Amino acid sequence: MDKYKKLIYNTFIFGISTFSSKILVFLLLPLYTRILSNADYGVVDLIVQTANLLIPIVSIGITNGVIRFGLDKSNNSSDVFSTGLFTILGGFIIFLLLEPLLSKIKYISDFTSLIYVFVLMSSLRSLCTQFIRSKQLVRLYAFDGVLSTITTIAFNILYLVVLKLGINGYVLAIISSDFLSVAFLFCTAKLHKYIKLKPKKKNTAKNMLKYSIPLIPSTIFWWITNVSDRYIVAYMLGAEANGLYAISYKIPTIVTLLSSIFTEAWQLSAVSEKDTEYRERFFTNVFKSYASLIFISASGLILLVKVITRILVSEAFYASWQYVPFLIMATTFSCLATFLGSIYFVEKKSNLSLVTTFFGAIVNIILNMLLIPKIGVNGAAIATFLSYASVFILRAFSTKKFIKINWNSNKLFINTAVLLLQSIIIIFELPYWVLLEIFLFIIIILLNSKELLLSVKKYFKK
Repeated sequence: MDKYKKLIYNTFIFGISTFSSKILVFLLLPLYTRILSNADYGVVDLIVQTANLLIPIVSIGITNGVIRFGLDKSNNSSDVFSTGLFTILGGFIIFLLLEPLLSKIKYISDFTSLIYVFVLMSSLRSLCTQFIRSKQLVRLYAFDGVLSTITTIAFNILYLVVLKLGINGYVLAIISSDFLSVAFLFCTAKLHKYIKLKPKKKNTAKNMLKYSIPLIPSTIFWWITNVSDRYIVAYMLGAEANGLYAISYKIPTIVTLLSSIFTEAWQLSAVSEKDTEYRERFFTNVFKSYASLIFISASGLILLVKVITRILVSEAFYASWQYVPFLIMATTFSCLATFLGSIYFVEKKSNLSLVTTFFGAIVNIILNMLLIPKIGVNGAAIATFLSYASVFILRAFSTKKFIKINWNSNKLFINTAVLLLQSIIIIFELPYWVLLEIFLFIIIILLNSKELLLSVKKYFKK
C-alpha cells in the first residue's frame, strides 16, 4: 500500500477509536457541569491530573518503550510485553510505600485509595493498547476505543446519576471502564501468551528501559506545562476558579482530538520509512497538511467558542469561555511540537525530548507566577500558550540534524498572528467582533486550504 494511503487508512481506523473516546468529553460535559459544583469539578480535575502525573512515574514510562520496540520487528513480542507488564507491577509495589506522602496533599488527601487504583488500571490499559497497536491490530484497537466509550458513559450514569457518588463516582467510572478494557484485550488478543518469565533476548528489557526512563521526566515536564497552572490557579484563586479553568480546557481538546487521531497512525508510518531522501519529503508534505488542518480547526473553534460553551456547559460554568481562546492557541502549538517529537521517536532520541520539554516547563512555571497574580486565570492560559510555542521553536531547530522539514516560516507566523488577533477580539468583545471573527476565519481558510487540497489531489492521483 502507498505510504500516503496507508497513513490515511490508519488515521481513519485510529480515528474511530480516538474520536469515540475523545468525544466522550463533550457527551459527558453537560452531565458533569449539572451534577458537580464548580469547586467539586476543580477537585475532580486535580485528582485526575495528579493520577496522570503519577502514571509515567509508577510505570517508569515503559509504555513508550512498548510501542517503539514493539514496532521494531527485530524484537521478540513476548520480551516487549513481559518487560512492560513486570515493570508496571514492580513500580506499583514501590508506589504503595509512598501512601503516607500522598495522603498529605491538599484537596486529594481523602481520595488516595482511588488514585492508587486509577494509576494501576490506567497503566495496564495503556500497556495493552500500546502493545496491540505495535502489533498493528488497528481494528481491535479501534473497537476497544468504542467499547471503552460506551462503558465509561454507562458507569458515569450509574455512579453519578443513579448512585449519586459525586467526586468518587467520577473517578470510579474511569477505573471501571479501564478494568473492562484490560480484561477485553487480554481475552481477545490472548495477551497471556506473551507473558514470559525468561526473556529470549536479555538486552531487550535493558534497551527498553534505557529508551523509556528519559521520557519519565519528559512526560512530567510536559504535564507541568499542561497542568501546573491549574494547581497555581487553585492555590492563588481557589478551587472554584480552577473549576472554571478546568472546564475551559475541554473545548481545545477538539484540536487535540484531530492531532491524536493522526499522531497514532503517523508513528506507524514514520518508523517504517527508512529512505533518508524520501523520508524528508514525506515528513515535509505530511507536516504541511497537518499544520493546515490544525490552524483551520483552531480558528473555527475560536470563532464558535461562545456558542460551543453555551451548548456544552451549565450556566454556572459559562464564564469559562473567556479562557478558551489562548488555550486553543496553546493546544495548536502543542500539536505542532508533538509532530516534531515524532522525529525523536523515530530516531530513539528520548533525551532530546526531555531537554525540550524541560525548557517548556520552566518557561511555563515562571510565566504562571508572573502572569496569574496580574491577569488572573487568563494569565495561566497565556503562559501555557507561550511555553508550548517555545517548545515548538526549540524542536524546530533541534530536529533539523535528523530530518529537515521544509516549512514556510512566514506562513506559520501569519497563521499565529491571525489566531492571536482572533483571541484578543473575542475576549474583549471589540465592536463588530462577530464580523471580524468571521473575516479572520476566512483568511485562515484561504491561507491553509491549498495544502489540504493538494494532499487530497495527491491521494486520489495515486
